[in-house]
Amino acid sequence: MASEPLLEPGMALERLAAWHDDMERLVTRTRAMSDRLGALRITASDPRRLVELTIDTQGALTDLRFGPGAIQHGPDTLARTVLATLNDARRQAAEQTRRIILESIGPDSAAAREMLTRMADRLGRPGSPQ
Repeated sequence: MASEPLLEPGMALERLAAWHDDMERLVTRTRAMSDRLGALRITASDPRRLVELTIDTQGALTDLRFGPGAIQHGPDTLARTVLATLNDARRQAAEQTRRIILESIGPDSAAAREMLTRMADRLGRPGSPQ
């Protein structure tokens, strides 16, 4: 295994300064990403507008409303409609979360890959950075 030659002190300081600047930029981008993800809300409705629901970035239901036509349908139809709409909202949340992560810290980042994997586990979508 070849090792790097020892740097003269001036070069070492320049490398440390560059590394520090890179870390500062990453911290700034990560904070912005966290803010965007924390504010993310997805509202979805079914094509017949029987159900409208909102989820947060974790995929948790935060609001559920039934449209005027919902009363004309039985509980089984409404239950299936809620679940289908929730799945659609979670797919949308996964895609937006993926986009925010990739825009913020890039597809080559190990942290991005880990976040995408966790998001896929939570929201049920492939977390590939591609």
